[in-house]
Amino acid sequence: MSTGFIKIFAGTESKYLAEQIAQNAGMELGKSCCPRFSDGEFEPCYEETIRGSFTFIVQSTFPPADNLLELLFMIDAAKRASSYKIIAVMPYFGFARQDRKDRPRVSIGAKVVADMLSVAGIDRLITMDLHADQIQGFFDVPVDHLSAVALFVPYIQKMGLKDIMVASPDVGGTKRANVFAKHLKTDLVICHKLRSKANQVDSMTLIGDVEGKDVIIIDDIIDTAGTVTKAADVMKAKGARSVRAFATHAVLSGPAYERIEASSLDELLVTDSIPLARTSSKITVISCAPLFADVIQKVYENKSISTAFI
Repeated sequence: MSTGFIKIFAGTESKYLAEQIAQNAGMELGKSCCPRFSDGEFEPCYEETIRGSFTFIVQSTFPPADNLLELLFMIDAAKRASSYKIIAVMPYFGFARQDRKDRPRVSIGAKVVADMLSVAGIDRLITMDLHADQIQGFFDVPVDHLSAVALFVPYIQKMGLKDIMVASPDVGGTKRANVFAKHLKTDLVICHKLRSKANQVDSMTLIGDVEGKDVIIIDDIIDTAGTVTKAADVMKAKGARSVRAFATHAVLSGPAYERIEASSLDELLVTDSIPLARTSSKITVISCAPLFADVIQKVYENKSISTAFI
């Protein structure tokens, strides 16, 4: 049995999600504030005692970078307030696409973020669908890497689709899509894309047959939506009956919403790890709060969470 008591707090931009997580865990969200100076500087503060507590801090680090800095300050404040254990809960781990040095003179941003979190004082990290699994190795503290499989697969099974085909929008996402294919007991097709620069797909080739199929495209991040909408258009052109995309993190920047509305996608399903900037008739949100609430409770009680892993 754990010796400390449990507290859940929220960063400013993830309060909507933290409130749901706390509710699903049968708790009240901890009281905190983040006053700002006129120049934009901010100072997070806990408004109740956390001495000796298991302090879970919920904050996704999507743009702007203030979300990451606020999380770091909250971790430092918890450490200085004598919290027993500090656990960063990052449904969306920003900068995860910078997981390696893929060209000269660039940083490995994910490693820098990992170092900052460690130096700030976390004892554990809970996150979901990292862009690259190896980011877990950037930390010297335990990393609980959850998967949206636990959310998406039951949802897909209840949709009653006749002839499902799982698809990966690129070669790099094959492993992730293959996990879904195994759970759904179906085959897998792959899109091979060529880029001249980031966020721009020049051409795409489909590897596999989708004629007459209800295609499920699986991805971790949907940013400008260029890849997934082009994949949907290609699959519809190849005879797919329907095309839906499931993406864990809805970054949805730039022309993403316009591309989704104009595309051949029948539906885009995402989690609420990042709040939507606006609503769309084609976008459905599935809450990840129950998953995180369950894992937080199990971490506190030292119970197994293996069912939430990829």
